[in-house]
Amino acid sequence: DEFISSPPRKTVRFGGTLTEILLKYEKGDTTDFELLKHQLSDPDIKDAQIINWLHEFRASVAYLTKELEQLVNILLKLPWLRRSREVVEEYLGFLGNLVSAQTVHLRPCLRMIVSQFVPPRITIREDDVDISDSDDDDENISENFDTCHRALKTVARYVPSTPQFLMPILVEFFPFINKSERTLECYVHNLLRVTVYLPTLRLQILELIIERLLKLDVSTPQQDIEDAEETANSCASEEKSTEEGLFDMEEDEDRKGNKVVSPNIERMAHPLAERLDILMTILFSYIRDVCHVDGKLDISNTKDLYRDLVSVFDKLILPTHASCHVQYFMFYICSFKLGLAEAFLDHLWKKLQDPNNPSVIRQTAGSYIGSFLARAKFIPIVTVKACLDLLVNWLHKYIDNQDKGANAYCDVALHGPFYSTCQATFYTLIFRHKQLLDGNLRKGLSYLQSLNFERIVMCQLNPLKICIPSVVNLFAAITRKYQLVFCYTIIERNNRQFIPVVRSGTGGDLVQTCTNPLDSFFPFDPYILKRSKKIIDPMYQFWEELSAEDLENLKKPIKKGTSEDEDDDFLKGETPQNDGVVEIAPNSYESNTRSPVSSIGSPADCYVPYPL
Repeated sequence: DEFISSPPRKTVRFGGTLTEILLKYEKGDTTDFELLKHQLSDPDIKDAQIINWLHEFRASVAYLTKELEQLVNILLKLPWLRRSREVVEEYLGFLGNLVSAQTVHLRPCLRMIVSQFVPPRITIREDDVDISDSDDDDENISENFDTCHRALKTVARYVPSTPQFLMPILVEFFPFINKSERTLECYVHNLLRVTVYLPTLRLQILELIIERLLKLDVSTPQQDIEDAEETANSCASEEKSTEEGLFDMEEDEDRKGNKVVSPNIERMAHPLAERLDILMTILFSYIRDVCHVDGKLDISNTKDLYRDLVSVFDKLILPTHASCHVQYFMFYICSFKLGLAEAFLDHLWKKLQDPNNPSVIRQTAGSYIGSFLARAKFIPIVTVKACLDLLVNWLHKYIDNQDKGANAYCDVALHGPFYSTCQATFYTLIFRHKQLLDGNLRKGLSYLQSLNFERIVMCQLNPLKICIPSVVNLFAAITRKYQLVFCYTIIERNNRQFIPVVRSGTGGDLVQTCTNPLDSFFPFDPYILKRSKKIIDPMYQFWEELSAEDLENLKKPIKKGTSEDEDDDFLKGETPQNDGVVEIAPNSYESNTRSPVSSIGSPADCYVPYPL
């Protein structure tokens, strides 16, 4: 009864049916055609009108040729996404019909869909300047994104070549880094969703995202982030001088448990660091979700994603200098399974020892090996020993080949990979020496003595002169303590002989510089982005303060012929708290010689008095 008594839907129409209008237009009569465009462009167009027009257009897609591109563009601008479910379903049907009958309109359809991957734009003007940006006050924003992906799936189902046309559009629409955090977050999230149903695009999409993250990363040095945080903290403490326990970890934990976390604690003070933090959190979440099915690691999915990420790492990360955070996507995925970590180390090792690779790539690979072995808690000591064996054997073979040659002298330009490998080896020993000696001091010392560090240190190539002073000083202190090699004579001689490196500049002029290519960065220096660091911290080894007792112990050599009981006494009270990794870390905030200047937690230039 209700249906019979209800009046028919009223829609205002001009000019007859759509087919009649289009046929008139072909004959040169454009009056009704202009009226049609006007009706479709009306901002107050009703749902019923949209549904009726779309129904007619679906039946007339054969007429929508290249010549009617202007009309199609008007249809693609219809506000369909935030309409009733009936409008959405009719529009999705229209899109499917349009691209299957007229592939010439594929690109405009894809552009329309991708443009909806960010929250709707709001217009804001200040002093006649347009500062508009995207906002997502719309409660249905998540549902709208779901609908966009349905639309993209529909188009891809009808046109198999969709991926090759889609990728340039995804690149074109990627928001600038000065857009709001929410805009970037939504777009990156939607790009990663595309990889789920268009897997052929995954590698390209990951490259695109990581390339943009790298640009954010290298344009936001750690020193700038630290300075911004320090300024923000000092301002906050001035404004809230009565607030106590801001850095009380227990209180912070209580707040987190009650889900009352201060926004100042969660947000990064530096605006670009805040964007990078949000996007890295999304990338980590994506890696976790792809690799885990129902909470369990899926080996097949993980291997496939690992291969894609290694490819991106080789193409973008290895050649990029001074990135601080983005490379942690490899650190994270390798934490899922030891086999992945070993595969990554093997990959880096092949890069390092291959003479066909550029020297700078080989040196960077060496830095990654050392930093990864030192910082990754999930790498067991047996793997560390296997890597040290490889690195040290390669160093000895390199010395064998160079000692008698004409190039057997200290030159970082000639022997860059050698020095990088030395530094990786020293750096690993600094972090892992207590684990190597843990349990059985005599057996551990025997292993370290078998590495023959003395030959490496004493060779003509003089690695102690090139390696970063902070690493050299700690290595010298540790090797002296265990009577592996006495480095201080060489260090003092190097200090007396230090002269600036002379390089050939443009035009053949000699240019003096004191820069050292190895004095760059440790790739896995501490991660300082507040949100995403929560994912990294549990698997990450931090430096610990160098206590007075540790400093004193470094001055005391271990006597040869130590008994088993004395071995145990030595180990008592010195077992490292964090999975047995070295505790002897000076406060890098007070170091003027850490490398780079912006790195937190890298080994600082530790002063251990030379023995008399």
